[in-house]
Amino acid sequence: MLIYPAIDMYDKKAVRLFKGDYNQMTVYSENPVEVAIDFKNCGATHIHLVDLEGAKSGTTPNFEVVKNIKDSTGLFCEIGGGIRNMDVIDKYITAGVDRVILGTAAVTNPGFVEEAVAKYGDRIAVGIDIKDGYVAIKGWTETSDDDAFAFCDKMQNIGVKTIICTDISKDGAMQGTNHELYKELSERFDIQIIASGGVSTIDDIAKLRKLDIYGAIIGKAYYTKAIDLKEAIEVAQ
Repeated sequence: MLIYPAIDMYDKKAVRLFKGDYNQMTVYSENPVEVAIDFKNCGATHIHLVDLEGAKSGTTPNFEVVKNIKDSTGLFCEIGGGIRNMDVIDKYITAGVDRVILGTAAVTNPGFVEEAVAKYGDRIAVGIDIKDGYVAIKGWTETSDDDAFAFCDKMQNIGVKTIICTDISKDGAMQGTNHELYKELSERFDIQIIASGGVSTIDDIAKLRKLDIYGAIIGKAYYTKAIDLKEAIEVAQ
C-alpha cells in the first residue's frame, strides 16, 4: 500500500480544514515546498495535493506552488481541486504533475471524464467525496443525487483506474477512518482505491493494508504528529 501524505493549499500556504469547512481552517505552514521536502526525507514516494481555492473557483491559484513541489522533490504528485476543463488538465500535466484528480466535474459532466481518460489514461483519477452515502461536490458545499457506489461503477465503466474516496464525516476529525466503506469498495470494484479521511493512527494504516487497498492519504495526522510518517510508510509496505 502506498502512503500519500497530503498538502492542502490555500493562499499558497499548507492548511487543513475540519470536515471540509472553509471557516474552520488551520494554517500549518507558510511554505508547502518545505513540507513536501520533509515528506521526501521521511521516505515518501507520492504526494497528494489539493488546491482548496481552486475547488471553489475552478481556477489554479496555487499552480506555481504545485509546480515548485514537483520540481523540488521529484516525487509522484497528484493534484485535485477545481479541475473542470481540459485546459487545466493540460496545464498540470505539461508542468510535470503525474496524476490529475477530477471531482465535481466528474459528477456534473461524465463526458469530460471520458474525454480526459481517452487522452491521458491512468493519469486521470476521480475523487469521490461521500456524505451520507451520496457524492458531495463543489468543495463539499453541495450533495449530488448520485449514490456513491453507483457512481464508482459508472467511473469504472468509463475506464477510470484510480479513485480517491473520502468519507467527509471522518475528514480532519482524527477519529479513525471508515474501514467498512473501504472494505466494501475493494470487494465490489476492480479499481485502485486510495482511502482518504480520518487516517489518524498507525492502526488505521495496518487495517487498510490488510484490506489490500492501493493507497492511503495522511493529512492532519501528519501535521499534528499523531502519525510518524516514516513509521506509517514502513507499516504500509
